[in-house]
Amino acid sequence: MNWFKKFMNGRYGFDQLSKGMLWFSIILMVIGMFTGYRLINYVAYLILLFTYIRAFSKNVYKRREENQRFLRILNPIKSKWLSFINRIKQSKTHKFYKCPSCKKQLRVPRGKGKINVTCPECKTKFEARS
Repeated sequence: MNWFKKFMNGRYGFDQLSKGMLWFSIILMVIGMFTGYRLINYVAYLILLFTYIRAFSKNVYKRREENQRFLRILNPIKSKWLSFINRIKQSKTHKFYKCPSCKKQLRVPRGKGKINVTCPECKTKFEARS
């Protein structure tokens, strides 16, 4: 195992982009296996090869820039997905409204009847049924 540590010294290794490309290639391989299209498998192998080329690269600065570009694209998507999941989990205990003036999403507890809601952003007051 010591030889691998010496080999990887100064090399970039795996990051979020590498992990994403690895999962994407695995998914493509499974799709190619079930559909029988060899082209899909070839594309998956090329992505897998590129993943390992990135991991063993000594150009750390360039690999870090690639990963940052990937994260700039991924993080908003991930944030919206987590927000959607949290809203589903909280839908039993809370209702969600949008502020009529600034469109900010507001969370109100269920079962309180008609209540006056004040938006924390723009201080607009409106009536909502919870």
